[in-house]
Amino acid sequence: MDAVTEHVLVSLAVILGAAYVFARLARRVRQPVVVGEIIAGIALGPSLLGLLPGNPVDAVFPPEVRPYLQVLSQVGLVLFMFGIGYEFDGSHLRGHGRQVTVVSLSSVALPFGLGAGLLCVLHPWLTDTDATVPGRLVPALFLGAAMSITAFPVLARIIAERGLQKDRIGVMAVACAAIQDFLAWVVLAVVVALAQSTGGWPLARMVLVSVGLLLFLWYAVRPGLMWLFAPGRPWSNRALIHAVLVVGLLLCAWATQALGLHAVFGAFAFGVIVPRATIDSTAPEVPERIEQTSLFLLPVFFMVTGLSVNLKALGGQGLLILAAVLVTACFGKFAGAAGAARLTGATGSEAAALGVLLNARGLTELVILNVGLSLGVLDSRLFTAMVVMAVATTVMTGPLLDRFHRAAPPRPVPDDSAEQRRTGQDLVTVRKETS
Repeated sequence: MDAVTEHVLVSLAVILGAAYVFARLARRVRQPVVVGEIIAGIALGPSLLGLLPGNPVDAVFPPEVRPYLQVLSQVGLVLFMFGIGYEFDGSHLRGHGRQVTVVSLSSVALPFGLGAGLLCVLHPWLTDTDATVPGRLVPALFLGAAMSITAFPVLARIIAERGLQKDRIGVMAVACAAIQDFLAWVVLAVVVALAQSTGGWPLARMVLVSVGLLLFLWYAVRPGLMWLFAPGRPWSNRALIHAVLVVGLLLCAWATQALGLHAVFGAFAFGVIVPRATIDSTAPEVPERIEQTSLFLLPVFFMVTGLSVNLKALGGQGLLILAAVLVTACFGKFAGAAGAARLTGATGSEAAALGVLLNARGLTELVILNVGLSLGVLDSRLFTAMVVMAVATTVMTGPLLDRFHRAAPPRPVPDDSAEQRRTGQDLVTVRKETS
């Protein structure tokens, strides 16, 4: 066994051990496990471990080991994004009333506009060594998209833990989060295409090929998988389904990466198009196995992210950036959601609870931020500020929701809203504890 392999094994042991300890601590204070794992990743970087004498970060994670950890983190990330796509229920985007539509659009538009405006203000402070994308348009669009996101999995987990599956605000929050995350991912894909293209034709070609890939997945791959996985096929078994899903998501991740987008888009798209009903009826444990693999590797992703987060390097200017990011993110989401809900008939407490729920960012935010960092859209200080914002908005969701929920007892879903009742009940099946 060579020295690099030994270092990788030791690094993995340290990462997984720290993730477990911090996750248990998070559970003790009624926070999602992902909060503890994210903090563990930050603690293993220069923000905490790097404060000790003797450069312990490089000792535990030497430079020659980091490329291997980066590969493992990306594998865990694409497996996780497949799971997000697999759990994505398109019915959340249909059959909802004017209030959900208005709240969804408002809670995307306001933080998007504020985030884009904030980037324009902060742009002179960004360092060229980190933020390499020229101009302000692409960074502004990216920050707007990052501010607009809501962590759908952690939101669903919080709602399920608090028994809000059939509550009017719980159902509305799920529907709004699905719609706005769909919009935010579309905008993010456009931003990535803009950042990666070198002119009008390369951008148009990237868009056309990406659309062609999506159409091919939906109209060719999806029917093929339905035929292949259909019950009663003599060759259809759990091992085949597992192999096809893993190979398919990896190939789709490679395809979008090769197109100039990010691998997460391909993995997510493949998760959306696979025949979920067929798989759940024949081999429901297969997606769970893929999810468990992603949960094993995600702490590596948090550690790699933590290496780019350096709280001690923020300085006075960085602290101003952090304060501006926190205020903009919280105000944009809360005011956009709560204001629209109030104007469309919700009570004050219901509107406040909805604003608090949609303000949770979680792991989904970290995925987007790592895309921006790899593209050169963010510099290290803005990246650090956005990571802190993602953790802070997730941590504050539970306590604030407890307060507003006690002030406003849940109202039952109306009897004529069968679709909403079904949507609320579907949250019980959400298995993502990590994001």
